[in-house]
Amino acid sequence: MSRRLLRRAARARRENRLGDARRDLVQAVEICRRGVPGADLAAALTRLGQIERDFGSGDTARSYYQEAVAIYRVDGDALGLAHVLRHLGDVHQDAGRGDLAAPCYEEALDLYRRNLLTRRSDLANAVRSMAIHKEEAGDLGQAAQFWAEAHKLYARLDGPLRRLLGGAPNPGVAESAERLARVTARKVVAGQ
Repeated sequence: MSRRLLRRAARARRENRLGDARRDLVQAVEICRRGVPGADLAAALTRLGQIERDFGSGDTARSYYQEAVAIYRVDGDALGLAHVLRHLGDVHQDAGRGDLAAPCYEEALDLYRRNLLTRRSDLANAVRSMAIHKEEAGDLGQAAQFWAEAHKLYARLDGPLRRLLGGAPNPGVAESAERLARVTARKVVAGQ
């Protein structure tokens, strides 16, 4: 039952019916809480956190993500943990709590880099988040390195994504190139 709700919520989110997605995810979380806490509950909490971010409710999203992190740590699901840690880091970063975002990003990157099953898109998104964090913290050298890595990863994804998106370019390629150029220019101005 909860997996059907998760699929229905994912479809509603893709169709920008966020209220429907939230309703289905709240119901999925309730169903999962009645069972044994595990991967299904963590997945439902993670997706509910994403919906709350869509609604601009960062603090609510944070609480869902933190609960999912605890479950993934117990279950030993390294990739699930990495995914939710990156999102938790993004919530902290968006709220101006870079000091709390940094360890989330560091752990997520470490988990992704050590796991042979990591999807390139997940690693690219985590590297992007770290690049944003470093740039906002004023660490332009590190930001440039992370933007260059993100660009390389997104460029490798561009061909397959273009086919999937009907010829549209991967937006990560353009963003990472533009931000790398901007950071590099800032480094020159700062004399770094």
